[in-house]
Amino acid sequence: MKRLGVVGLIIKDRERTASIVNNLLTEYGYYIIGRMGIHEKEKHVGIITLIVEMDTDTFGAFTGKLGQIKNVTVCSSLSKEVTNE
Repeated sequence: MKRLGVVGLIIKDRERTASIVNNLLTEYGYYIIGRMGIHEKEKHVGIITLIVEMDTDTFGAFTGKLGQIKNVTVCSSLSKEVTNE
């Protein structure tokens, strides 16, 4: 059963890390409803916010893989309500 969720990413060393993150986002692209990305030039970080719809197992796998990437900080939340599939 799918649920709506939010995933926030802070990416340090953007030049080296962004391609790794983007490859994973492409892999899970089917589940991503919306994406906003900001490049904070003065702090040399990238900030990405995702709106996703996925089941709890997929959500855990996705956020876990993101969290294993060096220089990436992940904050995520999944709604309690089940969406219509």
